[in-house]
Amino acid sequence: MADDKKIIVDEDWKNKAQKEKEVAKEKCECGGEHHNHSHELPPGDFNALISLLATQAMFSLGLIVTEKGKEPTKDLNMAKFNIDILDSLEQKTKGNLSEQEQQFLSTTLTQLRMAFVEMSK
Repeated sequence: MADDKKIIVDEDWKNKAQKEKEVAKEKCECGGEHHNHSHELPPGDFNALISLLATQAMFSLGLIVTEKGKEPTKDLNMAKFNIDILDSLEQKTKGNLSEQEQQFLSTTLTQLRMAFVEMSK
């Protein structure tokens, strides 16, 4: 008995994908050629490191909402870990930071500690 199977190739999805690509390219000011469309990143400096760790702590404290209408999850142990890392950075860099860097780190730590106490209740 011979197999009489038909193979159907759906070319329509290719056309649709190509049209979507062209529309996206038109919306892009650069024309979409050889360009990474990711967001511009800030300089990788000390303040960026502080911001990165602080954001992780805020996320763990449930202060950052990732899904609209969904209660953020809290992980107080992870929040404490990130705050402790920032505290360690403050201790180890004492006397080696600019006044602005020291102020940013100190203010960030104070705010995170107060938020931690509030969320721990």
